[in-house]
Amino acid sequence: MTGLAGVTRSLAGIDGPALAHLHRLVASWGPLADLCFADLLLFVPLDDEAPEGGDRFVVVGHVRPTTNQTVYRDDVVGAVYDATERPLVAECLGSGTIVEGEVELGGGEGRLQVLAIPIRCEGRVVAVCTRESMPALGRQPGELERTYLSVFHRFAAMIAEGSFPFAAEDAESEEAPRVGDGALVLDAEGRVTYASPNAVSALHRLKVHVNAEGERLTDLGLEEVAVQTAFTIGAPVTEEIDRGPDVTVVLRCLPLLEGRRATGALLLLRDISELRRRDRLLVSMDATIREIHHRVKNNLQTISSLLRLQGRRLTSREAKDAIEESVRRIRSIALVHETLSREGSGEVPFNDIVRPLVRTVEESLGSAERPVRFKVEGDAGRLPARVATPLAVVLTELLQNAADHAFPLRAVAPSPAPDAASPPEGVAGPEPASVGVRLDNDGERLLVEVADNGVGLPAGFRLEDSRGLGLSIVRSLVTTQIEGSISMRSPLADGRPGTVIEVHVPLVPAHHVVR
Repeated sequence: MTGLAGVTRSLAGIDGPALAHLHRLVASWGPLADLCFADLLLFVPLDDEAPEGGDRFVVVGHVRPTTNQTVYRDDVVGAVYDATERPLVAECLGSGTIVEGEVELGGGEGRLQVLAIPIRCEGRVVAVCTRESMPALGRQPGELERTYLSVFHRFAAMIAEGSFPFAAEDAESEEAPRVGDGALVLDAEGRVTYASPNAVSALHRLKVHVNAEGERLTDLGLEEVAVQTAFTIGAPVTEEIDRGPDVTVVLRCLPLLEGRRATGALLLLRDISELRRRDRLLVSMDATIREIHHRVKNNLQTISSLLRLQGRRLTSREAKDAIEESVRRIRSIALVHETLSREGSGEVPFNDIVRPLVRTVEESLGSAERPVRFKVEGDAGRLPARVATPLAVVLTELLQNAADHAFPLRAVAPSPAPDAASPPEGVAGPEPASVGVRLDNDGERLLVEVADNGVGLPAGFRLEDSRGLGLSIVRSLVTTQIEGSISMRSPLADGRPGTVIEVHVPLVPAHHVVR
């Protein structure tokens, strides 16, 4: 099956407003199944030109109640029936009226009580919704069942006249209340005519302990803006009612219409106090985590400043360089924590880190004798902090390594003087020194490529044999913390001098990748 849209277009020829109407019905019919204590099925007639067309119907939607057991253990979406198997559906489509009766289940499993409701859109019957349940065996329904079934039949009449589903319905969230959470039935004046036991419990949470029946919400000390708005616009309205920091009840008002006029409403209540408490806790934790990242960044900057002060007191050039390299690495880590302190999650847009790192290396050169151009291409996407932090240090080391070793003073093409003569025609001038960073994230792996057009690697160079501190740090971080791989090659693919370093970073653990 290709979903409601695919089936109805290909088999039933339903499209445009009618298809949107059916989509809205399927999105909002959960409360109806709860009200009628039965399964709801959506039938569309097969197109006469389809291979199985004629007096045949296909089930394109099915919802089970949460207030009763289902009569269908298996999924019936996609099942095709003819008029002899579903006579009530055929009669409903032909007459355009609500039809009720019993049908025989296949395989001798008994009979079903069926109510067939025509689904009308723009004055035309486009499908049929059926309520299907086991026949009652002499048991008298209680007040709750009688009230819920009465409200369901009012919604069924709205479906038949085309006023349900609502054309301007607000989006229903996961927190939206269901009938089982608590229901109040209101009359045309907004007075409560019935309150379910769970609704009474929800009212008690709101400090309402009087009998609600016969009262308006304002008489109970509650705002009735949602009810008035729903009555006015003829569409559902949802709002939250707070009673202090520990009590939150969400209220959803569904108007009951007759001839486009509101004659009552179904008011659903759900106590979401625990959900809101968890939300506040998450917000508090998020703020705490951001503050921690901010303080770590400040502490790293303090350490960086102390190292710089220490470096100024040193006389050894080698010691000064070592201090400066340490400061640069610390600043790379601090940059990640600064970005994390601004983000609302444990992930960072790595491009926001790459560009400041490139600028830092570019500024550290600061010599007109060695002008080097840097370029960043591609998008690394959002990376978890566990990857971003070591990767920032790795990238800093690779950029600094390229700047320090790829372009000795004699190999760098100086910028031409303003009055310098251009090279003779047909003779290329020296190529400016450049370092490029390319980023490519395919969702499973991240490629970080650093390429320069410098002098290239020394003859016989092997990364695993390198004893330089910078490359040793890079190799250790890539293979242990990032669990990736690194490779270096020289010259470039087209034979020109230069070096390409590729770091491959797995973003999805191997056991999570579905092949």
